[in-house]
Amino acid sequence: MLRKAYVPGTAALLAALLAGCTDGSSGDGAADDANPGAAGTATAAAQPGRYRTLPEPCGAVGHRTLDSLLPGIKQLTDLDQRDKAYEGEATLTYDNDRKVGCRWKVEATGATDHLFVDLERVVSYDNTVSDDTQAQRIFATKQVAADLPEPVSAGSGAGSASPSGARSGAPGGPAPTSSAPASPASPSASASTGLPSSELQPRTLSDLGDEAFVDDTLGSSGSTAKQRTVTVAFRTSNVIVTIVYEEQPTTVGVVPDSEEMQDKARKLAARLADSLGG
Repeated sequence: MLRKAYVPGTAALLAALLAGCTDGSSGDGAADDANPGAAGTATAAAQPGRYRTLPEPCGAVGHRTLDSLLPGIKQLTDLDQRDKAYEGEATLTYDNDRKVGCRWKVEATGATDHLFVDLERVVSYDNTVSDDTQAQRIFATKQVAADLPEPVSAGSGAGSASPSGARSGAPGGPAPTSSAPASPASPSASASTGLPSSELQPRTLSDLGDEAFVDDTLGSSGSTAKQRTVTVAFRTSNVIVTIVYEEQPTTVGVVPDSEEMQDKARKLAARLADSLGG
């Protein structure tokens, strides 16, 4: 899979943040409380992050939200199975105050849906680096790893990168040009590839936490059935939340809807952002 990475701003931010690790960290510049008369040697301790705890992840997603993301739950007639599906499965962790997660998997008549929620509370052990700054560094690395394609600006020419070709599971080249009028297409995906339209391509988000992004990948399993994976990640102060939402249709030729899946994942992210305790 080939795609043009959009990293200049993020990479520059990451480089600046990482460079900051070395500033003022040498042993010669350490504060000496025993010598209060030495001007300029005292260094104020970096501020702790806003969040000191994390919510219980499997309980952080309500039944109504799970009904929307995992429609197969409503199809379960056995009440014990339904309750177990709602509960989810907590990921193994050794410190519930630092990192927690939960995953759900539900099979329905039309598709199998997976949901994974991961929450990480970042703590800096460097007195010169705040928790928020350390979380910002980690999130910048995460965003670079997502390899978001370059945004398609309005009025871009035929030589611009195609977000659809950039995100497919197979190598893609530039689409052939045509002077014929474009046929009506789904606002959420290309009719021929099922990939996100330019408005829904993987991108940064400005309305979620301190910084956020959404990724959207369409792949295939061993058969020709298409599996869509939507990832929404955001940072608020020193907490990083990652949501991975996957859908695998049971019918060959059916492509999960990009707009619908992104909308559901982003709504869940917004609810989790609101539910974080201080």
